[in-house]
Formats: sequence, C-alpha cells, structure tokens
Amino acid sequence: MPRLKEKIIVTGLASAAIVTILTTIGIIWVLLSQTIEFFSDVSLFDFLTDTQWTPLFADKHFGILPLVAGTFLTTFIAILVALPIGLTIAVYLNEYAPKSFRKIVKPLLEILAAVPTVVYGFFALAVITPFLQMLIPGMAGFNALSAGIVMGIMIIPLITSLSEDALFAVPMSLREASYGMGSTRLQTAFKVMVPAASSGIIVSVILGISRAIGETMIVAIAAGQQPRLTLNPLVPIETITTYIVQVSTGDVAHGSLEYRTIFAAGMALFVFTFILNNISYWVKKKFQEKYE
Repeated sequence: MPRLKEKIIVTGLASAAIVTILTTIGIIWVLLSQTIEFFSDVSLFDFLTDTQWTPLFADKHFGILPLVAGTFLTTFIAILVALPIGLTIAVYLNEYAPKSFRKIVKPLLEILAAVPTVVYGFFALAVITPFLQMLIPGMAGFNALSAGIVMGIMIIPLITSLSEDALFAVPMSLREASYGMGSTRLQTAFKVMVPAASSGIIVSVILGISRAIGETMIVAIAAGQQPRLTLNPLVPIETITTYIVQVSTGDVAHGSLEYRTIFAAGMALFVFTFILNNISYWVKKKFQEKYE
C-alpha cells in the first residue's frame, strides 16, 4: 500500500511536469508558426532596423525599434527606482531591524506584490502624473516617467524579498569576522554582506527586469500608445505589451497581416525574457560554483 501511494504521487508529479513542458511547447509553437507566416510578408531586416512602427496606418512600417525603445525606457526607469529602495530595505531588514519587525514587514511587502497591476496603472495616471506635472511643466499626460516609477514601486517587493533571502543565507561567520576586524555595522552590511550575497541580488534584479519588460496594464494606462524611437521619458511611448493589448482588443481582422504583428511582437518579447532568465540562471550557477 505505501508503494502504491508513492507511485501515485510520483505519477502526479511527473504529469504536472509534462503538462508544464507541453504548455511551453504549445506557446512557442503558436508564436513561432504565426511569426514565420508574418515574416513571409515582411522583411526581417526591416523589422529589426526600421525606425517606424505603423502597421495599422495606411503608410505601413513594421520596425520594432520604437516598441523596444519604449519597453526598455520604462524598464530602465523602473530599475532605477526599485533597485536602491529594494536593496536598502533588504539590508535594513537583515542587518538592523529586530526579528519581530522583520516578521511583520516582510509579509506586508509581499502583500504589496499582490496588488493588481491595473490599480498601479490608475495610481500612475491619477496621482503620479499630476504630481510630476507640477514639478515638470509641459510634461505630457501620458508619459514613460510616471509609468516607469510606478513599475519600480511594483517590483520593489520582488527585489526586496529575494535580496533579503540572499543576505539571510550569508554565513554568520562572515559577519562576525567583519566585526572582529573592527568594522562598523554599516561597513559590514555594504562591504561584506552585500558582496557575499551578490549572486542572489543580481538574480533579483534580472528577474525584476523581466517582470518590468512583461508588464502590461501600467504602461497601457499611463504611458500612452504612441510608438516612437526616443529616450525622452516625458512624452507618450508604446511598449511591446501595450501594442499587443491594443491590437488584441481592437477591430483588426483575425488572420490579417496587421493581426499577425502581435505574434511577431510577442516573439520578440519572448526572446528578451528568455535571454534574461537564462542570464539569471547562469549568474546563480556561476556564483554557486565559485563558493563551493
């Protein structure tokens, strides 16, 4: 009887793994098949080099660069906000805060991660943008800056949680050795603990970037829908995810060339996140080999 239960459990776990693999293969197949069909009508060279993205206009251009620029601009702003704040909170919780305070604050941060992104989007549009317009006259109502800032707030819990776990996993002997050498708590935190936990911190940042690149509702609500090749955060932009939402919920004919653009854009997004996830895996594995 115990062996039968064990076989049932093993079969269930294997089935779950197979379902996950088949789902991934199915997603890749749908994206790839539609993308290949798209590139039978559109030049891959134009897709990668053209500086205009106007597939829904009469004068059609299929250059992905404006969408990539908007995606990475908002992601860069988000990381500029989330990394220093998230890392500071992680260091405080691990090095300074009492254990009772840490047990209260960390779950609260994780609750912040559960807030629906549409709420963040309306917060960016209704609160952050008007506040920034008071500080920066002439800033557009839809812009990359407010969307990026709120995306940064959204991924703070992710970076904080993973970084704090990495700091907590550092052996106590390193901290004690640092104090024994006469280091202050601040020196120990940032010159010993943070470097020792750098693999986990780097992975948290890369996962945060992946999360920001794939974000949809915040940029769809607050950043606008104007694809432009710019690094100016004060003007409306469009990201890859925003464009996919725009076409998916619009009146574009199913199966048309314009409709297939969402699969090409989705494949580009998949490639970016796939590369980032593999980089995070490689970094984690590299540091583990270094310290083993």
